Amino acid sequence: MSQVCRVITAPGLKGLAGAIFRAMGSSAAESARVAENLVLANLSGHDSHGVGMIPRYVQSWQQGGLVLDARLRVCHDGGAVLTLDGQRGFGQSIGEQAIELGVARAREHGVCVLALHNSHHLGRIGHWAELAASRGMVSMHFVNVAGHTQVAPWGGVDGRFGTNPFCAGIPRPGAEPFILDFATSAVAIGKTRVAFNKGEPLPEGSAIDHEGRPTTDAAALNRPPLGALLPFGAHKGFGMAVLCELLGGAFSGGYTTHQETRQTTRAIINGMLSVLINPDALAAPDAARQVDAFMAWVQASRHEGGEGVLEPGEPERQCRTRRLENGIPVDGASWQQLLDAAGTVGARLEGLDLGRDYPASALFTVARKLSSS
Repeated sequence: MSQVCRVITAPGLKGLAGAIFRAMGSSAAESARVAENLVLANLSGHDSHGVGMIPRYVQSWQQGGLVLDARLRVCHDGGAVLTLDGQRGFGQSIGEQAIELGVARAREHGVCVLALHNSHHLGRIGHWAELAASRGMVSMHFVNVAGHTQVAPWGGVDGRFGTNPFCAGIPRPGAEPFILDFATSAVAIGKTRVAFNKGEPLPEGSAIDHEGRPTTDAAALNRPPLGALLPFGAHKGFGMAVLCELLGGAFSGGYTTHQETRQTTRAIINGMLSVLINPDALAAPDAARQVDAFMAWVQASRHEGGEGVLEPGEPERQCRTRRLENGIPVDGASWQQLLDAAGTVGARLEGLDLGRDYPASALFTVARKLSSS
């Protein structure tokens, strides 16, 4: 297990990430946008989709799999139906361009179906549902990880597709939005990287090794010979993964994962089929009250003295509050990988607040001290 943990503020981590992207040649605007998105994932407790992805992005850029300052290209414009090419640009930028375009069309037509392909890693998909909800839109997102073989089919013995996330969001006037966001694998692949760096085991029943045997060793997903993750919920998660592969891959204008499309570089290419709905166009005047009544009914189910029921999206919001106040922990191995990536591209880190190291075993005590200071 990592013996130390770096604790750094959100502004400090954004500064580090932005410096790396600028050194790669990305514009100041794109660098800031991507850094903001990644650090928001860390703040939300999803370190798997945060700044720990940067070394992978640097490798992808070096191999030509990531294009800096790319702009979204409209391949087909059917009014309420759009087919879009991300041109292998930063997904944190391409995704924002796509959702804003979809929101404008949904306001005009009542609904918009976005078929986005050839985008570099779109990051935490929940961010796109949050963005759509902030614009007053209901949204659903089906994503494939094109060409990646990280997850075994239910009943299979090796990886045949990616972690293929699904996400949905519902705006709630006067309240926080409902945000449902999950990988269709038992855990996200990035969480195996975090576990590997920390020296922690994977959950029971989440992975198999290269011989198809159950394992909790994170090395099986991070060091050859590689094993595979399993779908969540047995056959149900498998079915959802296939749905995301077909809609996010084939129907986005991109491609699905098979022998001819297996990814051999460090690039992470996503396809995403998104449906954005303007609630005002549904002529359901009681919808908001019904949503609030149901959520209150569900959250009233609790043990006496218990913490109660958290609605989807609430754990992330709570984590953001804590980490904004206490700082963001980055395990020692991941921190060194970030510094190595900065060195690789010649990023200038002078003058940045890069936090300080704490013993990993004392992190909880450190957080309490920070929150009371």
